[in-house]
Amino acid sequence: MDPAGSDSGLATPSSPQRPPSNQGQQPLTAETLSQTQQQNETLPRDSSTWSISDQSHFSTGLSVDDETDTDSALGDVEDGQQSTQSIRSSIYEYIEEHGRTFHRYKQGKYWLPNDTLEQERLDLQHTVFTMRLDGKLGLAPIPESPQSMLDLGTGTGIWAIECAMQYPSAQIIGTDLSPIQPEYVPPNCRFEIDDAEDEWLYSERFDYIHLRMMFHCFKDHLKVMKSGLAHLRPGGYMEFQDWLPVLQSSDDSIRGTPLEMWSKLYIEGGAKLGRNMLAPKNYKRWMIEAGFEDVVETRLAVPGNPWPKGRENKRMGYLQMTNFLEGLHASTMTLFTKGLGWAPEEVEIFLVDMRKAIKDLGIHFYWTTVVVYGRRPL
Repeated sequence: MDPAGSDSGLATPSSPQRPPSNQGQQPLTAETLSQTQQQNETLPRDSSTWSISDQSHFSTGLSVDDETDTDSALGDVEDGQQSTQSIRSSIYEYIEEHGRTFHRYKQGKYWLPNDTLEQERLDLQHTVFTMRLDGKLGLAPIPESPQSMLDLGTGTGIWAIECAMQYPSAQIIGTDLSPIQPEYVPPNCRFEIDDAEDEWLYSERFDYIHLRMMFHCFKDHLKVMKSGLAHLRPGGYMEFQDWLPVLQSSDDSIRGTPLEMWSKLYIEGGAKLGRNMLAPKNYKRWMIEAGFEDVVETRLAVPGNPWPKGRENKRMGYLQMTNFLEGLHASTMTLFTKGLGWAPEEVEIFLVDMRKAIKDLGIHFYWTTVVVYGRRPL
């Protein structure tokens, strides 16, 4: 059954009980990316929205690098990476699972950890997003002097802090289930512990509401959109930024790999736990249904590792590869054990081949970034 409702476009795919090995597989290569290649044909299609398996109208802008000396092509990209180190506020209460700490408030609602390792990964993920958005914090046309802005699911608070510095005229509120934000922030930025699916109690009205990587956090995205609409000033914008957890490659090199299987199992595990992991493909339709006007959807490709041509694409691919590797264990362990009923030992075995595949430059895979924003009517 579809736990997200009839309009979610989500069907639960079948899956094997044991992960297959990727040993002995020879990855395919291609001169250029084909923009018409159909991917993941077994995944659900929703005729009322754009299909995740239809790439005929989506140019990734990525080309395969056929040079064999990939390490030297990266140059100082890898060498220049430094661990993110910030002074964090104390984590007041938390629980521990599989050697990681998680939030206690609304325990179990958010599947990823909140420890230092995860905080550093979240800051790295922020870098990948801003690179993909050409240095921008969002794509909606924010006014020059906004007065109030809201960041839902703020995580480490890095987006809210940068926004406060960029827009000193605005008061920025960041909310999250975990109190992991830094103690010292700009004077026009503050953080609160809150759940966006609860009733909104804000007295102010916002010029802009931002959400990033929240596709797996809500059981009812439409409800959150309606809450956002009610708390925007007339003419204000709400923006969602997400990745679809459907890894694709337009040259067929992903077929039969652990990456393809992980996507299907991840979606199935989320469905078993009541989450529509393909929610981003419905954002535009849901925002229109909620009452937003001038709704715009943008799709962009983020390379999964440094396989494409071009220094910036390689750097983005390297950072995203690191981001995926660092978040892989926590996200997979939770969904596969709690959602699919796998034993932890089975997950560990599967992740061995997954890590190899993520780093395989012969697999030209990418993530589809979905950015959707809409305006409250004047």
